[in-house]
Amino acid sequence: MVARTPQNWPNMLHASAYAVTLHYLKAVAALGMARAKASGRGVVAQMKAMPTDDDAFGAGAIRADGRGLFPAYLFEVKPLAARQQPWDLYTLRAETPAAQAVHPLGFDGCPLGR
Repeated sequence: MVARTPQNWPNMLHASAYAVTLHYLKAVAALGMARAKASGRGVVAQMKAMPTDDDAFGAGAIRADGRGLFPAYLFEVKPLAARQQPWDLYTLRAETPAAQAVHPLGFDGCPLGR
């Protein structure tokens, strides 16, 4: 794909789509295809019950209200002179743990968080 679109760099939306799709497929595998086909709610419950883990966001979880629990990162874009590889675009400046990066459960009044 990169050969066809060399300036089309993957971004946060691509990473999120990859991560959620991978987690969904892991939940379907854990339930079994027949049970997953029979109940979409069952798949969502399984997704919330099992930890997330992927190359884009690492270990995390999905809360009862459906919010993903992942660390938040602050990156700085590197100047051209500091880049050593084609994808060497950012420097990590800070990381906020998931427990501090996401508002508390029930904060927004969502009935799923109760």
